Amino acid sequence: MGGPEAGIRILGIVGSLGARSSNLTLLETAASVAPDGIEVLLYTRLGELPYFDPDIDPDDAPPAVRALRQAIAASDAVLIAAPEYGHSLPGVLKNGIDWLIGSGELERKVVAITASVPHSERGRQGLAALRQTLGAVRAVIVSDEPIVRGSTSEATMWNVLRRLVDGVRETRRRSG
Repeated sequence: MGGPEAGIRILGIVGSLGARSSNLTLLETAASVAPDGIEVLLYTRLGELPYFDPDIDPDDAPPAVRALRQAIAASDAVLIAAPEYGHSLPGVLKNGIDWLIGSGELERKVVAITASVPHSERGRQGLAALRQTLGAVRAVIVSDEPIVRGSTSEATMWNVLRRLVDGVRETRRRSG
């Protein structure tokens, strides 16, 4: 990936509750191919979040919500891997993002979104819906392509990580 990557932390959010989700496998692949100096941590607890309630004061958010917010705030970038359900994003992922609207953790955060798919024509509508939702929190999307399961997953994930690292570098350069 070239250049200084020391200290880059990427939070991988699994947008599926399935214990054997291919999207979880995709994020595990990201963690395994990440070079030295780049840490990929997995967040698999979307199912622990209560339903979003706009009447709850942001400062009084439930513990699971605070934990998600802290995990995102402590990361330099976010990598979301989620299936497509009904031509959209999974409800559990949308619920998690709803808890972040207004709290600022994803605002201007470098984000890559993907989906583990059986062939290249799948997953695109779900990713489009996810991109639109992340637009509401002003995340900076640097990659939004599905990844076909199989032999090219590692190489493709390497390219996604490179885009995230480049996005983090650019953000750091701009902020000083």
